[in-house]
Amino acid sequence: MAVQRDLPYAQFNFQVDLGTGETEGPRAGFQECNEIGVAVEVIEYRNGNERTNDVRKLAGLTRVNDVTLRRGIIGSLDLFNWLDQIRNGDQAAVRTVRIELLNEDHTAVVQTWILHRARPVKHVSGPFNAQCSDVAIEELTLAYERLELE
Repeated sequence: MAVQRDLPYAQFNFQVDLGTGETEGPRAGFQECNEIGVAVEVIEYRNGNERTNDVRKLAGLTRVNDVTLRRGIIGSLDLFNWLDQIRNGDQAAVRTVRIELLNEDHTAVVQTWILHRARPVKHVSGPFNAQCSDVAIEELTLAYERLELE
């Protein structure tokens, strides 16, 4: 449930439930989540016998953008295994993913983005560089069909 206040929340306190109910530990911890969005297409329509030369604007299809999650490689194969289930045609592997923004002391969820019928469509590891001291990163891109906020 969204919690309203005068000052905006910081973006760096969030957790991800990949449809397993697990929000604790490194499997639910991601370094980055790109933009979560929805757009409604507009259909312009005008009858040929309209008295005015204005078009009507009608709501068309709703589209959501893919969400990419990034985290440090922790030796867990859960993200790749989920992608493997999808590419092998397992329809039960489609999940409801929840991305939750937390308050500053991590005691409450202040807003939740719910990605319905989500499935991984891309998994990337790396890059790797022997002269660099950055954390090795894995990336998971999710396609989903419907977005809800709570």
